Amino acid sequence: MFIRCAFFKGLIKQGKEEEFHAYWRENLVPLWSAFPHLLELRVMRDVESDDEESRFPLVMAMRFAERAHIAEALASPTRWESKEVSKPLIEMLEGHVIHTVFETDQF
Repeated sequence: MFIRCAFFKGLIKQGKEEEFHAYWRENLVPLWSAFPHLLELRVMRDVESDDEESRFPLVMAMRFAERAHIAEALASPTRWESKEVSKPLIEMLEGHVIHTVFETDQF
């Protein structure tokens, strides 16, 4: 299995917390859920951290069976639409987004 994560690193701009979370729920979850070959979508919200200097208010994780499925998903029209719709969300963040692909083992 492979998981592609988007780590929203930084802080949500002050006063934008509710808008930030409502925006991804309403506008991005439907798009993220529509990626081809997607087996599972998880969206995680930061509750606490032992590193106040390195916060992740949002992490989105997509699970795929094969590495090639991620490449197909990233080449899809859904990905390009998602990138466009993500712009207002990123504007509410004092930080940036990091994408990482993990190969997973489950025990």
